[in-house]
Amino acid sequence: MQDTGSLQDAYRALLDAAATVAGALDPSPAPPDGEWNADEILAHVSLVGAATIAAVADIAAGAHTTYDNRIALDAWTIRHTISHAGGNAGLRDRIQGQAAALCALTAGAALSDTELDTRVPVLLLSHDTLLVDEPMALRDIVTGLTRAELPGHTKQLLALLPERAMTEGRR
Repeated sequence: MQDTGSLQDAYRALLDAAATVAGALDPSPAPPDGEWNADEILAHVSLVGAATIAAVADIAAGAHTTYDNRIALDAWTIRHTISHAGGNAGLRDRIQGQAAALCALTAGAALSDTELDTRVPVLLLSHDTLLVDEPMALRDIVTGLTRAELPGHTKQLLALLPERAMTEGRR
């Protein structure tokens, strides 16, 4: 059994940041050179969420699985995901649904501790840098999403806000 409170909180913070950025006066803040805009960040998060749900569902179904984030970094796939989701609002809705699904799959009796401890071959890249290339427990994949992936992209979204909007958002 895995506590999903932290996962829910991480998704909530990300979605709040995404809504704040979407509601800012500048509808499409320009990211720093080499970084993603808000829609690209959300599409990436959606693709990572889908991959995580797939890995969790595979383990629950007794199937062998892998976890590889390269598709979530592919520019064409990101643009395709934005288009299919219908843009920013659709991406936020998709991520909200994925959060609910992932929390439901990893909470309570949906998966046993043995299943959560199943080691999954993992390949994780970030900015063309290899982060992980080794088996990890499924629970550690979900914990990584909670502690690193979602908070990192929350900060990335908030960095897109004009300075005035960030100051007002802190009040």
